[in-house]
Amino acid sequence: MVQMIVTGLLCGALLGFVMQRGRFCLTGGFRDMYIAKDNRMFYALLIAIAVQSVGVFGLIQFGLVEFSAGTFPWVATIIGSFIFGIGIVFAGGCATGTWYRAGEGLLGSWIALFGYMFMSAVMRTGVLAPIDQSMKSVQFGTNSIAETTGLSVWLFIAIFVGIVLWIVIRERKKPKVAIPAMRPKRSGLAHLLFEKRWHPFFTAVLVGLIAILAWPLSEATGRMYGLGITTPSANILQYLVTGDMTFVNWGVFLVLGIFLGSLIAAKGSREFRFRMPDAKTGIRSFIGGNLMGFGASLAGGCSIGNGLVMTAMMTWQGWVSLLFMILGTWTASYFVFIRPYTKKKKAVVAEKTVTA
Repeated sequence: MVQMIVTGLLCGALLGFVMQRGRFCLTGGFRDMYIAKDNRMFYALLIAIAVQSVGVFGLIQFGLVEFSAGTFPWVATIIGSFIFGIGIVFAGGCATGTWYRAGEGLLGSWIALFGYMFMSAVMRTGVLAPIDQSMKSVQFGTNSIAETTGLSVWLFIAIFVGIVLWIVIRERKKPKVAIPAMRPKRSGLAHLLFEKRWHPFFTAVLVGLIAILAWPLSEATGRMYGLGITTPSANILQYLVTGDMTFVNWGVFLVLGIFLGSLIAAKGSREFRFRMPDAKTGIRSFIGGNLMGFGASLAGGCSIGNGLVMTAMMTWQGWVSLLFMILGTWTASYFVFIRPYTKKKKAVVAEKTVTA
């Protein structure tokens, strides 16, 4: 238990700190691909996937960790991931983003987080469990891309790493945009940790390394998986309601560590402050949290469990889930941001025409 607590909190705190300081937000990243035509955060995700994939399969090669891709519940993955993508736009952050923003004092994220935890628990052991199990029963026999094709997984990793390296080189050749910054108030390590803007690609490498670290630390406690947010979040609420210690595992301390690490980073960078949302935003955050919990549970993972981990493990579930998460995010972004803006713009033009 001591090992579980210490290593889980440590790994989570590292992840929370890095994500908070690097503003590693996949919700914003997916949204910006559509609205601002900015792909940098998506490219950062690909870097983190590549780093983790090489590292974890290296550990598997040397017999240090174990992994089974299992089957591919394709219907649940597609529907759940699309709903999750919609939910993260309403909630204002993905699963991990909600945890680390809660650590910044953003009370809207606390509301979304409660909705996320509640619905995740309901999907696992509540009234919606039969629906969850029924939809997941529609499966393909194998989830591993390598097993399906009969090719070595290292071939797919090599191709993917090559694509990522090409993207990084191409992005580095683009002219840099000077971003105004305030004069540093600190120096040395304090400046680097808490004041200097972190590049998304540098943040992504750190996230990938932490994702690798999570595998042996988690498996040492009997939890045969790496980073995961949805099930541990549900487990916290399930434990608080039932008092059943079987719900307490390494993943629980991982997500609590994310909150702790973000809190430390926000305090150190003087970005922590309690911010209360208005009623409309609070309601939308709660709805978004519930959609996140429903979708991630149905899909078998969130933007981290599927979008970062299962993609790195070269599974159909991971890559199909990532695609439909993005499509869900774009769909919600259209109705939440694009359509209202277009309507407002047309109304202004019509008003000017009438006035003229």
